[in-house]
Amino acid sequence: MKTRPSYAIASVDHALRLATILQLEGAIGVAEAAQRLGVARSTAHRLLAMLVYRDFARQDDARTYRVGPVLELATHSHSQTARLRELALEPMGVLVDVLDETANLVVRTGDTARFIAAVECRQALRVGNREGMVFPVHRVSGGLVLLADLSDEEVEALYAPERFTDRPDDRPDLFRLRHDLARVRASGLAVNQGRSERGVVAIGRAVRDSTGRALAGITISMPSVRYQPADLPRIDAALRACAEGIAARL
Repeated sequence: MKTRPSYAIASVDHALRLATILQLEGAIGVAEAAQRLGVARSTAHRLLAMLVYRDFARQDDARTYRVGPVLELATHSHSQTARLRELALEPMGVLVDVLDETANLVVRTGDTARFIAAVECRQALRVGNREGMVFPVHRVSGGLVLLADLSDEEVEALYAPERFTDRPDDRPDLFRLRHDLARVRASGLAVNQGRSERGVVAIGRAVRDSTGRALAGITISMPSVRYQPADLPRIDAALRACAEGIAARL
């Protein structure tokens, strides 16, 4: 379970988010970086300059910032992730307009789930932007819908004990996980009540390609005080429409 540190330093958080954007999506300019972080262009420029200094980024002749030597190992995934994010943002905006809660797009890498896009709602009490954050895949609703796309044998291999010898606390209870995934497969929907963050409810569906393969999870997150189980059919309908809208753009 992740809890934002009480001593969080905004500049560090911004720099880490920029590094994640560079690693997952590739090139970014100062104006876009400022818009994504919600900071002044001068602040974005200073952050990018520091990333260049520490080799997390490099600046090309067009004054665009690209992934640097420290992050170059993941460049093969840039185009696919960036395209998925770009195509998802408009349907996610519609989803937020309908439900007035925060939407997230999640992809899976092994046993982790990474939030690659977020659209915040306008309510004063809301779940904040999780873009760039990484959680154990079995603890988030977007991760559960992606795990549910795997067979039981694939899930067992993913959580083989020998893969967790140095982090045994990260390995889930497979009996409970199989039960959870069976429910997700039956309904197509994952509901996470405080599993990843205390006081947060998240509900997710899979975004599928033309072959039916789950590419990502689209989720809606809200403070638990605002969640009513009776609202689930309405939330599910909006999530389904968003997932289909993203898939239609692929």
